[in-house]
Amino acid sequence: MPVSLLWAVDVYGRVYSLSTGGQQWEQCRDAQLEFKRVTAAQQCCWGIACDHNIYLNVHASDLPIRYQEETYENHRWNPVDGFSERLLPSDRWQWSDVTGLQHQPLDSFILPSKSWEWEADWYVDENFGGEPTEKGGWTYAIDFPATYTKDKKWNSCVRRRRWIRYRRYKARDTWAKIPSEQSGLPDPFNDISCGGWEISEEPRGRLSLWAVSLQGKVWFRDGIYHHNPEGSNWEEMSVPGEVVQISCGPGDLVWAVLWEGQLIVREGIGRDCPQGTSWVVVDSPSPEVGAIHVGVGVNVVWAITKDNKVWFRRGVNSHNPCGSGWIGMVGEMIMINVGLNDQVWAIGCEDRAVYFRQGVTSSELSGKAWKVISVPRDGDRSHSSASASSLQSAGCFFSGEVRGSGLVASASPESFADAPTEPASEAPKPRIPKVTSDSFISELVSDREPGKNTSAAPAILEEESNPAEGEVQDPPAAGIALSPSQSGGPLDPQWSNVDLEEAQSQQAGAGAVLDSADTCSLSSVATYTLALEEPYGADEHPLWAWVNGGGCSVDCHSQLNWFSSLAQSVQSMSLSITPAQTAAWRKQIFEQLSERSKREMDNFRHYEQAIEQSVWVKKGTMQWWRDWKPHKWMDVRFALEQFSGPEGNKDGILFIYYNFNEEKKYLHAFINEVTILVPVLNDSKHTFAIYTPERTKQRWPIRLAAATELEMHDWLALLSVSCCDSRGIQGPPSKQAIWSVTCKGDIFVSEPSPGLEAMPYPTPCDQMFWRQVGGHLRVVECNSVGVVWGIGYDHTAWVYTGGYGGGFFQGLASSTDNIYTQTDVKSIYIYENQRWNPVTGYTNRGLPTDRYMWSDASGLHECTKTNTKPPSPHWTWVSEWAVDYSVSGGTDREGWQYAADFPASYHGYKTLKDFVRRRRWARKCKLTTTGPWQEVPPIPLSDVTILPCTAQSSVEVVPLWAISNKGDVLCRLGVTTLTPAGSSWLHVGTDQPFKSISIGAANQVWAIARDGSAFYRGSVSPQSPAGDCWFHIPSPSKQKLKQVSVGRTSVYTVDENGNLWYRQGVTPSYPQGSSWEHISNNVRKVSVGPLDQVWIIADKVQGSHSLSCGTVCHRLGVQPMEPKGQSWDYGIGGGWDHITVRGNSMEPPRIRLPSLTDPSAPAPRSPLSARNMEVNGNAVRC
Repeated sequence: MPVSLLWAVDVYGRVYSLSTGGQQWEQCRDAQLEFKRVTAAQQCCWGIACDHNIYLNVHASDLPIRYQEETYENHRWNPVDGFSERLLPSDRWQWSDVTGLQHQPLDSFILPSKSWEWEADWYVDENFGGEPTEKGGWTYAIDFPATYTKDKKWNSCVRRRRWIRYRRYKARDTWAKIPSEQSGLPDPFNDISCGGWEISEEPRGRLSLWAVSLQGKVWFRDGIYHHNPEGSNWEEMSVPGEVVQISCGPGDLVWAVLWEGQLIVREGIGRDCPQGTSWVVVDSPSPEVGAIHVGVGVNVVWAITKDNKVWFRRGVNSHNPCGSGWIGMVGEMIMINVGLNDQVWAIGCEDRAVYFRQGVTSSELSGKAWKVISVPRDGDRSHSSASASSLQSAGCFFSGEVRGSGLVASASPESFADAPTEPASEAPKPRIPKVTSDSFISELVSDREPGKNTSAAPAILEEESNPAEGEVQDPPAAGIALSPSQSGGPLDPQWSNVDLEEAQSQQAGAGAVLDSADTCSLSSVATYTLALEEPYGADEHPLWAWVNGGGCSVDCHSQLNWFSSLAQSVQSMSLSITPAQTAAWRKQIFEQLSERSKREMDNFRHYEQAIEQSVWVKKGTMQWWRDWKPHKWMDVRFALEQFSGPEGNKDGILFIYYNFNEEKKYLHAFINEVTILVPVLNDSKHTFAIYTPERTKQRWPIRLAAATELEMHDWLALLSVSCCDSRGIQGPPSKQAIWSVTCKGDIFVSEPSPGLEAMPYPTPCDQMFWRQVGGHLRVVECNSVGVVWGIGYDHTAWVYTGGYGGGFFQGLASSTDNIYTQTDVKSIYIYENQRWNPVTGYTNRGLPTDRYMWSDASGLHECTKTNTKPPSPHWTWVSEWAVDYSVSGGTDREGWQYAADFPASYHGYKTLKDFVRRRRWARKCKLTTTGPWQEVPPIPLSDVTILPCTAQSSVEVVPLWAISNKGDVLCRLGVTTLTPAGSSWLHVGTDQPFKSISIGAANQVWAIARDGSAFYRGSVSPQSPAGDCWFHIPSPSKQKLKQVSVGRTSVYTVDENGNLWYRQGVTPSYPQGSSWEHISNNVRKVSVGPLDQVWIIADKVQGSHSLSCGTVCHRLGVQPMEPKGQSWDYGIGGGWDHITVRGNSMEPPRIRLPSLTDPSAPAPRSPLSARNMEVNGNAVRC
């Protein structure tokens, strides 16, 4: 579960955060002002301080916020001066933007606020379209504007070059005031809410910020995204009345509360119009009592009325933002907030505690029950005497029963100390008034009993104490709230804003003399007496005024430590046991068990075993996809016969019994010949495939289908354990293991044999045994010291914990520790296709030869919104279908791409020759499983690489580089064998986003930019882990690279057309190399190991039975003098997407071939039978 924060404000205006992995409220120490409201996203938190200004707190991250400022310098050629600054009157400015319409000299760029700083001075960009330009960065064209090239031609009359300067946002983890505009200032703000990050992924980190002013106006903050976290300007939204509170969800839901108690809903919110178009009025849940508060999520709306009742709005979704009706819920609250995953938090009416709504799931959005969050604050500590009644409700209430000699003062809420009081049994129970720090909400709540208080003077809760108790009492005019009277009930206060001002403490003689003459106004409260050290007693919970979970990622699977102090007591108890004691106990217990085993076993070794051999059989019924045509499913009986010999070795045989032409037949396979068991989950059947070396060559496994998913998992776990037992494999994967990932996200490992890279007779690739490891990933990378990282489909980074099993592996097939819950989210895509006709324009009626009007990317399979299901029953939908605008080639405003015909090259604009168009729809689904993986928050990654070490390596800190999903290059610090997750990220500056990275021996770091160009990082060393600069490496001619892998001395890349390239001329003195040499085509991924061994995932491999896509291939003949190898050996295939051999540093055995002329030389042992191997230089002949 990613660590995220729940934010809250107490009645003193202090801001706290509670981590999903923590057990106490952490106070924001850097807040210089008291705050009224906060609203959060996962990357930042906004707040309104008591000065009514808005402040922003951007969470610290290893990934900096950098904004690239750019301007263009333009020159024209003339016969006298050549290229010069003298332009024609009709030309663009000498310094301009890319269009030439805006004047942009270098000195016109200023920092937008004090929260920014310049990284460096202006410099010329010498990269053009992925290729280096000549010295000076000039690009040439015939005229302005035209197509520019990096080469100067005879007709080049104009030239330009781009100047770049970066500014960095420096106000991280601190509250920075949002700068005010020079004109059109909004009036002071009263409420604020952020959301809208799910409306569109572009631009990155876009947020919608809504605010309500004291005059009831609604404002929208425009231009908030990752590179501009503060936004640009305020835009006023017209509203049908005076608004008192507003709530914005992660998607397109925005609701607000009117002064009269009605609610309004914003309509028309979308990707191109995040502020919406119009308001729709929705009646209050109760006709007699108006609403005072509303909270919205993705598909839910919660509201609170003036009588503190909680209401849930049913039928709310993006198509019907108004919903269909109200449902009354249990509980009385003063405010409510909906966070991520539609989880709900609220503040109780009576106790002012923070409550969490349990049981909220996608199928039960209303949840089941309220549960109070009971964790301490970071400033809580024990006191010598606990106060029976504490300062309550923003300092407006406390017990006046002070005995004897006490401290007489008025003090700051930051420095209160407990005073002695009467026993709790004798003190009257204090009444906690319902106070918020907002004037509008407060006055609305007080309106429910207007007859109780008609005084318009100070915001004081006046309460009397019994004069017989002997206290000295100030008159009510002094602004002091006293203890409640036994005879008369307390009066409801007149509500106001609460501004806390520090007062000075004074000591007094005997008796409690209250010396405060300050009065209250609508914006302040009386000073405080009883100079307490803390505002709350040691045994009392804090009083909360506001809570926000907009950045708190919690779901029904989250394990939270917020609700009980039992975990703290267990933790404190376990801390009393030192690691040294634990180690001593383990050693003592192990010695005792060893002595007992020796004592009980040694005396009976001369007896023969009672049972020499055991045989057991497990049978079942399944369906089998028969080998001959016509292929179809057949009902078969399936049996596993397993036996063990006298030495304890185990083996077994699989039998498949079937009937063909009324004749009983069977198919069998030896367990020790099974190389892999692959689950193949789909909607119709629960199937899995069994491979042997022979069937791997044929590309035709044994395919079986179980009746239920549970039965399939039972068989897979049993067969996996049997295969491991027959090969003597137990426990977690070794440090030398080869890892691979299928296109479905399943993870497999193989233990390499010493002869895998032997020359001239290596172990055939199809004889490798692969076993599954729990979890779900898209990419895995490893090295030979045991550091293994993975990346999920949702770009979440995971680190291997050292366990094995997980997922459907239970019992002996899985380790009991180091197994954690893992989640993954990915998008499912379908395409809407249309053809143009002269009568109706573009329509969903195509030609008879056209593709389906709703299809997959290929157009061969029909995929509609209703019949498209998640990849397997393990996945569940977590969003609705939405148009995807982030398609390669660009789209128009409605998401359409145009082309001349199906299929063709698509573009994001319409021309006269475009007769077809398509747009992509996306829907997200989520998987929850278990495996030996722990999350590495908080930056999502797209690629990762780890230094490949040799078996004798003694590297203490392992270099690890990564690329974020936004293209930033990162270096992980503190990665060791004991702490494989590392400690922090170090950002490495780049001029453009990257997509692939790899580090080889001697800290060679190569990377691929998103434009397909290659780069080499110079001067990387243990002393300088991030290096100093990037060197641009020209790509192969007319090719765009997409992936790179670096070994000991070899550098391999794969381009977007599936070609594999080898970098020639790489030497220690010239690590950039000299040129690219083509090795093979039909390659999807490449992995180069620490011994320069080369493995790939081939796109298509033809077998004797079928064609398989995504096949593991091994490059043969790789030697120090021949690093490019000679041919390919084919291994497991059919749906593989990734492989890494960067952990296999096992040196192959040296085989000395005997001389043919020496008759005395001994005859060589018979090597493994060599296979027919392709020697055409390509992965496949196709």
